[in-house]
Amino acid sequence: MKVLSTNIAKPTSVIWNGKELITGIYKKPTNKPIYLEKEGVKNDEVSDKKVHGGVFKACYIFSDEHYSYWKNRYPNLNWDYGMFGENLTISGLNEKEIYIGDIYEVGDALVQVTQPREPCFKFGIKFETQKALKEFIEHGYPGTYVRILKEGLVKNGDAFKLVKQAKNSLTTWQLFDLLFSKNKNEALIKLAIENEALPLRKREKLKKLIK
Repeated sequence: MKVLSTNIAKPTSVIWNGKELITGIYKKPTNKPIYLEKEGVKNDEVSDKKVHGGVFKACYIFSDEHYSYWKNRYPNLNWDYGMFGENLTISGLNEKEIYIGDIYEVGDALVQVTQPREPCFKFGIKFETQKALKEFIEHGYPGTYVRILKEGLVKNGDAFKLVKQAKNSLTTWQLFDLLFSKNKNEALIKLAIENEALPLRKREKLKKLIK
């Protein structure tokens, strides 16, 4: 996996249900290194800190390999890296091959895979239809958040080097499917709730799914 684009956002105003909101989903390529901090990316807009940013969602990464799929569905949008609100656009990222808890070195930073991105209404606003949320879920390739074990600069061209692979874990793809599928796999739920790379609140929510 390699960094193709570093992206950050300025505060952007949107209208939702007649109310003005500020969002950081409109990320743009910086063409400069970005600094990964413990609870976010330096100088990046995080408007709703209840659901974005923080230790377990400090940085969002997304694969460039899914761009063509979405461009075909929404050819009239203004396409550029950062379109999905990701801080890092990555080549070679496969959600079926990265595990919750995997630790990577990238640039000067050390990061750990935490959880897939779950789309919210602001994603629908950016794609100009709330139907995009369902499409995102059905497509099944959500990218992933990482937490920052060691702060540092990351730039275009930096490679993700696997430092430690998580044991007894599940892939990002499996967790995303688990969150939204009707038929829950209890074996995967048990793997998830025992994985400390996931925030406690998420694990407790998953625990309630076990019959």
